[in-house]
Amino acid sequence: MNLRDLRYLVAVADERHFGRAAEVCFVSQPTLSTQLRKLERELGVELIERNPRHVALTPVGEIVVERARTIVREADAIVDDARMAQDPATGSLRMGVFPTLAPYLLPRVVPSLHQQFPALELLLVEEKTEVLHQSLRDGTLDVAVLARPIHDDTLHEEPLFDEDFLLAVPVDHHLAGRNGPIESSVLAGEELLLLEEGHCLRDQALSVCHFAGGTERRGFRATSLETLRQMVAAGVGVTLLPELATRPPIPSSDGVVLLRFADPVPQRHLAMYWRQTSPFRQFLPAVAAAVAASVPGDSRMSVSMRQDGCQ
Repeated sequence: MNLRDLRYLVAVADERHFGRAAEVCFVSQPTLSTQLRKLERELGVELIERNPRHVALTPVGEIVVERARTIVREADAIVDDARMAQDPATGSLRMGVFPTLAPYLLPRVVPSLHQQFPALELLLVEEKTEVLHQSLRDGTLDVAVLARPIHDDTLHEEPLFDEDFLLAVPVDHHLAGRNGPIESSVLAGEELLLLEEGHCLRDQALSVCHFAGGTERRGFRATSLETLRQMVAAGVGVTLLPELATRPPIPSSDGVVLLRFADPVPQRHLAMYWRQTSPFRQFLPAVAAAVAASVPGDSRMSVSMRQDGCQ
């Protein structure tokens, strides 16, 4: 049994036609048929049911094909890994981003990365922080953009930028008419609309609330920032929004007033993480730099300086 014959078998399973399978594999039909007969003799079972009008897999053939798909896929992954180790900018990069950042960061990042690394295939995953962290550890992701800090000695942390939180209030709220930056203390006594459990933004917002004396609005937990935004517009309450979620091309929301905080401004600190042992660790700082450069540097958005002893 060899990898080439398994590719032939998978092609027949996909095409259900020997001629088309041969074309996909760039061989003649007699060559493909002969090799599959040899594979069947080697295994001692019939894998393919042949008749002039129809090609079907036998029950054991279906089982063998599924295993063959896994083997072929893993073999291709080995080739991709080797090629990327030689020239990482020509391979595939599996990147994760959490949901309250992905819709606002990725439209800026993807064009920038494509321009800088045109041969790089970017495979994107949007998941909550806990899932992304575990995916980094088990190797199903190569890199992830997460909110700092992530306490994991197996991961490298590359700071990207700091993002301000803005206070979103309804137009008829008593704070809506305030001019200039507001103090965090205005949150004292306010009930904030927050995301459901599992979102890192929820934890960050709760931290700001507790520091400033605010509380969570009981009986409501949103699944997305857009839900929070619409609830504020409907006059249900106030919330904190990260700055990228308020910038063009994100349209402004009627009925929502955005207020900036005075120093010290509540922020979240974004970083890119990858395994310390990643074979792409020499290439990934360039990716991180491209991501950081794609974020506008005006207003309070700023490139993050290394803190907390990170080197």
